[in-house]
Amino acid sequence: MTLIIAEAGVNHNGDEKLAFELVDAAHKAGSDIVKFQTFKAKDLVTKEANQADYQVINTQKQESQLAMLSRLELSYEAHHKLVEYCNSLGIEFLSTAFDSESLNFLVNDLGLKRLKLPSGELTNAPLVLAHARTSCDLIVSTGMATLSEIETALGVIAFGYITDEKVQPSMLAFQEAYSSEAGQKALKEKVTILHCTTEYPAPMEEINLKAMDTLGRAFGLTAGYSDHSEGITIPIAAVARGAVLVEKHFTLDKNMEGPDHKASLEPQELEAMVKAIRQIEVALGSSVKIPSVSEVKNKAVARKSLVAATDIKEGAELMESNLVIKRPGTGLSPYRYWELIGQKANKSYKAGELIIE
Repeated sequence: MTLIIAEAGVNHNGDEKLAFELVDAAHKAGSDIVKFQTFKAKDLVTKEANQADYQVINTQKQESQLAMLSRLELSYEAHHKLVEYCNSLGIEFLSTAFDSESLNFLVNDLGLKRLKLPSGELTNAPLVLAHARTSCDLIVSTGMATLSEIETALGVIAFGYITDEKVQPSMLAFQEAYSSEAGQKALKEKVTILHCTTEYPAPMEEINLKAMDTLGRAFGLTAGYSDHSEGITIPIAAVARGAVLVEKHFTLDKNMEGPDHKASLEPQELEAMVKAIRQIEVALGSSVKIPSVSEVKNKAVARKSLVAATDIKEGAELMESNLVIKRPGTGLSPYRYWELIGQKANKSYKAGELIIE
């Protein structure tokens, strides 16, 4: 079954009440996981860091990233409450850590066993290594990355999984860990890799969904899709292409103030996406091509049999002019047509009667 992550992200706008309402919406929609973002703005960006273009457009406000992100932090206390609430509902709480302090909090205070490494941190080797050192399962998003950058990050992760903390990190050590049997085994057991286009919303012509297949083949890992496109078409297509995990931003209202609301689904859309994905999963079935249970009963109705085109007397020659092929399919198979041509009828037939030779 496809793992569906409802990405609340920062769409709570720093408001604890909204965060709880987002959990409710994710749970009601049938999502497996609701994901937030955990960070200390001061540790994430410099005072001079500019907003992304989409953030300026979506917030209709030009300011530093620091000013914008400071309003979007959730307190550690709120995190604890959200985890407890998620547990009571039976939906998994997940959050992305953007700095070491936040990562330590998620693992050591909240006890998370699964972590999401975001696209923007893929080249942040120390943080990537810190994620792997937790021994948690990792979901690795690859927006903006080349195959080479992804392989390098996977080397860091493999190194973190299989080596003692006393071993000195280095590019050579990362490469050796990635190439080792133990490193590959750890990656296959603990890492899911996600294709992603890092733009909000992502233009359809830049989705390149086939790249998800490439990731799976290139690295021998289970692959999924982190979606930033508008609507629910692409996540559904990703599941049809074999995504083991789909992540999608959602909000309570696209018109709310904030950087990610406009590129997010509203609750009813999230619910429609989850429903469609579950239908796709059922429809995919197995790779075995056999008649389904419901098809079997339709064989007699839809297929055809050999039928007398005219009255045929016993002993008369069966030929093209007195044989025809019509429904139902309860008589001789049309594959017997050439075999019967030239034979003598062993009984008399009325026009329209099934041949039973």
